[in-house]
Amino acid sequence: MIRLILLLAAACIMANGCPNIISKSTWSTRKTNCKAALKTPVPWVVIHHTVTPTCTSRAACTTQLRNIQDYHTRTNKWCDVGYNFLIGNDGNIYEGRGWTKMGAHAKGSNHKSIGIAFIGDFQKRLPSQASINAAKRLIQCGVALKKIRKNYTLKGHLNVGNTACPGNALYNNIKKWPRFKAGKESLP
Repeated sequence: MIRLILLLAAACIMANGCPNIISKSTWSTRKTNCKAALKTPVPWVVIHHTVTPTCTSRAACTTQLRNIQDYHTRTNKWCDVGYNFLIGNDGNIYEGRGWTKMGAHAKGSNHKSIGIAFIGDFQKRLPSQASINAAKRLIQCGVALKKIRKNYTLKGHLNVGNTACPGNALYNNIKKWPRFKAGKESLP
């Protein structure tokens, strides 16, 4: 019965045009204590890079995800990995805090944004086309699921904080995506 419910839920998500998202329980065995709910639909999507080695396979990405989670929880003392979703150069989308928990990815903007991080350093080069396509599909999915507003604004992390994130190469690319708006402005 549970398997049938899961299959029906997956079919419903696919009907909304959503890509496959690798659940956090698949890549992490850590129990987290994040309680802050994210009020959806959010008005912003904030793009990041992790400034870690790039991963091109599910196994390599799993290693990087665990390293990021360790850093965020042990060094930063956050309840979990800071991003809502992470995308590997393998083109896979990995669940972080997901659609319903507030992230810790962009101070001052977490309560009204979904944070999507590309795994790697994209200061001088772009992520793979597969990962860029995955991010765009994830955003469309969020709109279809009513987790992201239809009239959302796309930002790079540097537009909401004092940082070089998501890196020059990636930032110059996202400026061409639908609904991108530059500038440091307050959330509505």
